[in-house]
Amino acid sequence: MTDFIPVHFYDERIEVRFDEPPVREKAPHCPNGFIWHKTTYVIIAALSEWTDFTRRGKMAKNMRPARAAAAATRGSLNVGRYYFRVKVHSGQVFDIYYDRAMQSVDDRKGQWFLYRELKKTNESITTSQ
Repeated sequence: MTDFIPVHFYDERIEVRFDEPPVREKAPHCPNGFIWHKTTYVIIAALSEWTDFTRRGKMAKNMRPARAAAAATRGSLNVGRYYFRVKVHSGQVFDIYYDRAMQSVDDRKGQWFLYRELKKTNESITTSQ
């Protein structure tokens, strides 16, 4: 497995595209592409995926310990993130994630984010100025 290191952190909202929408919206599979800053990125490979169901802030204290242990492995209402490391058509590698937290009572859907850009540990970093 190739090791990657982060070169840019963004944590900005993106719009994702699916050829086939997820069966369960709050437990999505890797999208086929995304739009960020009016640029469309086509995902050509899903390199890895993982979840983080850690309860943070007030949410970390509002559950009985036995239930919290179960929720840490499968998530609970509006808690959790689905991460995907993807390679796009330009050759760039990004970590993107779906955050299950609802924004408001009227907007119960989660949000997608571009977390960071990565490079292989043996590649040189190039910056544009």
